[in-house]
Amino acid sequence: MATLADFTTLRVGGPATKIIHAHTEAGLIAAVTEADAAKTPLLILGGGSNILVSDSGFNGTVIKVETTGNSYEIDACSGGMLQVAAGVDWDEFVLFTMEKGLANLESLSGIPGTVGASPIQNIGAYGHDVSEVIARVRTYDREAQAIRTFTAEECTFTYRSSLFKESGDRYLILDVTFHLRSGEQSLPIAYPELARELGVRIGDRAPITEVRDAVLALRSKKGMLLGMGINSAGSFFTNPLVSQSVAATLPVDAPAWPQEDGLVKLSAAWLLEASGIQKGQRHGGAAISSHHVLALTNEASATSQEICELAQIARDAVKKRFGITLEPEVRLIGLSL
Repeated sequence: MATLADFTTLRVGGPATKIIHAHTEAGLIAAVTEADAAKTPLLILGGGSNILVSDSGFNGTVIKVETTGNSYEIDACSGGMLQVAAGVDWDEFVLFTMEKGLANLESLSGIPGTVGASPIQNIGAYGHDVSEVIARVRTYDREAQAIRTFTAEECTFTYRSSLFKESGDRYLILDVTFHLRSGEQSLPIAYPELARELGVRIGDRAPITEVRDAVLALRSKKGMLLGMGINSAGSFFTNPLVSQSVAATLPVDAPAWPQEDGLVKLSAAWLLEASGIQKGQRHGGAAISSHHVLALTNEASATSQEICELAQIARDAVKKRFGITLEPEVRLIGLSL
């Protein structure tokens, strides 16, 4: 029996009753409808980069989305419209768009996972989110048993969330259509760390190839690129959104970014370090990354439970120090904090 450790970047997770590799859209929908008709518990898996599965595994069917292909139209004035299958590797897609002379995805380089997962979490990095470039998302509605397409507005994107995340597993994402700008210059640089790496000011633009290289360099320094021999799910917690009154209780050096809705986004990494959580801190075979305090790693044949317990230790430290509860960005299967 195959174990989910073979399909997750944390390299943990017990066996699944059945694992199906779906290479076509028709096969993907058929596998889902068959499982739903039999009332079989179902886990949809993309790149396995944002998930922590329990050591007991998953008592049901796991469907690995491996659909590929895209169609696109590119115009020098209007830019490019690209419809991309859910199973396409995200960073390979980013590189493809840049090779076609399209901009706006450069700051999202190096994020592990698949295209289909990108709207669920509204993935983002270095001041930009994927919601800025999504035109529509085509899905299979498991409740209605029908194909349904959502415009960007209907996706109700928020920070690291969307209609698809809030609806549980109701919508199976089939493909995503992106509207990108033709050009060699990036979006305005919005993140201080990236601006420093590029040697530019906040609000400046830079060549998209240089932005991609800088982003990949920063992610490498943080141990957040696949292929580095590090078993991690990337950032384990999201940056918390708090009220202005809560933000005002923090030390003056605490990073804070006011949002349009009146809330304030804080740095989860800063909160962890200020609460005494240290890089390299270990719990059994699990560890806080030696590169970045926000990443939990499978350091030495860790169990899922050990990783979960380390996450709880980190979360409790921030709660005790600042009264703020960090929320996991990683999806927990058969586990809870």
